[in-house]
Amino acid sequence: MTAFNVVRFKVKPGQEQKFIDAHKNAPPIEGMREAAVINTGERSYCIIAKWDDMASLAAARPKMIGILDSFRHTLEDLGGGLGATDPVSGTVVVELETKKRK
Repeated sequence: MTAFNVVRFKVKPGQEQKFIDAHKNAPPIEGMREAAVINTGERSYCIIAKWDDMASLAAARPKMIGILDSFRHTLEDLGGGLGATDPVSGTVVVELETKKRK
C-alpha cells in the first residue's frame, strides 16, 4: 500500500540555498516515487515523499539519514524536544480524485 512521509525543518538564517541544494543534489532512493520540498514560511520547509509502501520507506531510512547528515548543520532546533526535524509517515487511507469535478 502506498505510503508518504513528511518532514518539517527550520533553516538557519543564510543557509537556505545550501539546504535547497542538498535536496536538489540528493541521489535517487529506491522505492521513492516522487518528492517535493515545500516552503511553508520564513525559513520553514517541509519535504513530502510518496513511496511504494511502508517497507520501502523503512528500508530507505539509513540513506535518508545520510542525506540529512549532509545538511544537518543548516538546520535550527525546532524546540520542544524535537531536534532538527519533525518527521511523520504512514500509509494512504483515502485517495482523492484529481480530475476536475463537473
